Amino acid sequence: MKPILIIIAVLTLAACQPNDKKVNQENQGFGFYVGTYTDTISQGIYRYLLLNDGTLKRISLAAKTVNPSFLTMTADKKYLVAVNEINKDGAGTVESYLITGDSLSIISRSSSGGAHPCFVSVNDANFVLVANYTGGNMGLLRLNDKGELTNLLDVEQHTGHGTTERQQSPHVHSAWFLKNSNKIISVDLGTNELWFSKLDAIEQKLKSLNPPTLKMNDGAGPRHLTFHPNRKWIYVINELDFTVTMIKKNDDGKYEKGNSVSSLPVGFTEPNTSADIHISSDGKFLYASNRGHNSIAIFEVNSTDGSLKLIANESTRGKAPRNFSLSPDENYLLVANQLTSNIVSFKRDKNTGLLSYAAQIDAPTPVCILFN
Repeated sequence: MKPILIIIAVLTLAACQPNDKKVNQENQGFGFYVGTYTDTISQGIYRYLLLNDGTLKRISLAAKTVNPSFLTMTADKKYLVAVNEINKDGAGTVESYLITGDSLSIISRSSSGGAHPCFVSVNDANFVLVANYTGGNMGLLRLNDKGELTNLLDVEQHTGHGTTERQQSPHVHSAWFLKNSNKIISVDLGTNELWFSKLDAIEQKLKSLNPPTLKMNDGAGPRHLTFHPNRKWIYVINELDFTVTMIKKNDDGKYEKGNSVSSLPVGFTEPNTSADIHISSDGKFLYASNRGHNSIAIFEVNSTDGSLKLIANESTRGKAPRNFSLSPDENYLLVANQLTSNIVSFKRDKNTGLLSYAAQIDAPTPVCILFN
């Protein structure tokens, strides 16, 4: 080959390489972390990949830790925060990690303020809320600019009980910051109530609002919630009576309970508990998980009044779907089946809200899915 032709060929190849790399990056999909229970073969937090065709790939063990049953991430996506659902000396722990590629590096560990922490959330100012299930309380901490957790700043201890065997004492199951607000809602399965408080960022303390609680239907067992994108409506998944309850503000700005809708198809009478709940970013469809029926309940949301209509139940292809998540583009919904140790992906029809099976992969006792 003549020298001039060699030069042209090399330049052509070099020009193509960046485009090929860009195509590969665009086709690699979305990475996500998986929180687990480590009482069998799991070793901690794992890293997986959702490809654009819905298939799943395991990347690595991202961090060795004990019972990281719930995960969250700071707004800038620099740090991951995980609970350790344990009871040591009357409390569990919460950990912070530096995110580096597919790896997690432990930064700090602090007391959660109560036994068996099962949920954690972080606001834009990096205040951290931890729901302690057995402790029946909510702990407050904060991350500094290095991702280090403070010691416990405050604890909101719940009191009371519900009407069923599992509601003889407080069991805080989740704690949520309201967007662009200092207000907080904690969800207590044991007292059968939503608890309302606010964060005093200067004093770094939790203070009750008036009224401090909202009672749910007897025996409901509220667990998690999701906010409609219009910020007017809140939907609560009730673990014990497997319903979704709508919450809205009245003319006085106080929250009030609306209608409750079953997450099960008519005629199903076997044992069941509900677990997780999410809504699409357009506010048109809401999803909830059933353990027992082992399905994702699909609801259509009335755009006028926020009421729900159950339109389908999609089998999760596994047992005990404790947690699930919509992919960042909302083209897929991923389910963590705790008792069958598998993660299943479903293609989501954005027009109808319905799900269709795409793929699945083994995962050791998965109980939380967190995209970044």
